[in-house]
Amino acid sequence: MTAETKFPVNHNDIKSFSKDREEPQWLTDLRISSLEQAETLELPKPDKTNISKWDFTKFDLNGAFSAEVSDSVKELIGEADKAQMLMAQKNGETLFQKLSAELEEKGVIFTDFQTAVKEHSDLVQKYFMQEAISTNENRLTAMHAALVNGGTFIYVPANVEVDIPIQAVYTQEGTFGLFNHVLIVAEANSSVTYIENYITEGEPTQSNANIIAEVYVHDGASVHFGAVDNLSKDITTYVNRRAHVTGRDAKVYWALGQMNDGNTVSENTTYLVGEGSYGDTKTVSIGRGKQTQNFTTNVIHFGKHSDGQILKHGVMRDEATSIFNGISKIEHGATKANGEQTERVLMLSEKARGDANPILLIDEDDVTAGHAASVGRIDPLQMFYLMSRGISRREAERLIIHGFLAPVVNELPIESVKEQLIEVIERKVL
Repeated sequence: MTAETKFPVNHNDIKSFSKDREEPQWLTDLRISSLEQAETLELPKPDKTNISKWDFTKFDLNGAFSAEVSDSVKELIGEADKAQMLMAQKNGETLFQKLSAELEEKGVIFTDFQTAVKEHSDLVQKYFMQEAISTNENRLTAMHAALVNGGTFIYVPANVEVDIPIQAVYTQEGTFGLFNHVLIVAEANSSVTYIENYITEGEPTQSNANIIAEVYVHDGASVHFGAVDNLSKDITTYVNRRAHVTGRDAKVYWALGQMNDGNTVSENTTYLVGEGSYGDTKTVSIGRGKQTQNFTTNVIHFGKHSDGQILKHGVMRDEATSIFNGISKIEHGATKANGEQTERVLMLSEKARGDANPILLIDEDDVTAGHAASVGRIDPLQMFYLMSRGISRREAERLIIHGFLAPVVNELPIESVKEQLIEVIERKVL
């Protein structure tokens, strides 16, 4: 039986919220129907993690906050040159935006979600929670559709290559519930790199983040998607990032630094639909304190000659618990598909727990697939080797951890973000 959930909003609140934002009727209707679904649907059930007692309704949709771009955000966006594409949002409100006039002239759209649904309504409606993810999958996807209050829309026309990385920084402050939606559409033979950061500012306060990203990749297109999630220990987070790689020879690359300090359930799914489609997922995570995390990565093959790669590295310390699930699913008809995955977990304390679960589900004979997993502690021989050369135990441990996480960290395509992730790793492991 589905447990009753008391939501902090009702139908009238949704209608007023949508009206105030001058949203099209289709989105208002979708919000209302999604709220009705959320009142009856069950929570997602991530493997080996019970989230039934997690409170996903402890948030406000309003609240005062500083409208200034903080020093921490300025550090993330760095020394932006005039051509760079940047956006900074706090509690769903856009504080700062920089666009390339040249790319705008080519038809590239890079705007906040609120503006997108007003100025590009038909285009957003065509993709928003239609194929990659739907509103009725579980209670949290329905809540997201009902309450979405921030995010970004990126559209790249056919044959346009965006050679400037696009960066967005999303800040959560106070009790505000962040329901952020990122929608990226790459038309045929286009390319784009997108990086996002999630951070918490201000005094620690219990709240929720419900984050969904959808990526649609058409024939011959390529999307690089990087993220560094760094929300505070008081934020209970649900994050679901998905790619629908529909085109022939289309490609998506994920580089995800999942560094939240609070309880987190995360899903990253790539649907390889087109013939010759390619998906590469690299994820790094660090758990500390008493937090519980569950990271599930799915690559689902429908297309012939599709290729899906999963690489996940995690470090657990203190009393943190994390589950790393990797699922490579090759559907019937996806001949010549290839699915490979590796999950590795490094534990730094006796009470830390990590579980790596590589899974192959294959419904086609003419394919190749493989998996590997390891869970363990720092190799004493590595420590001995480094310490025998005059390196302290603390510094030796730091070097080993950075080396362990480097295969993912090095994939981030923006240097300032890579540096920020390294700084987060330093704070979390030492």
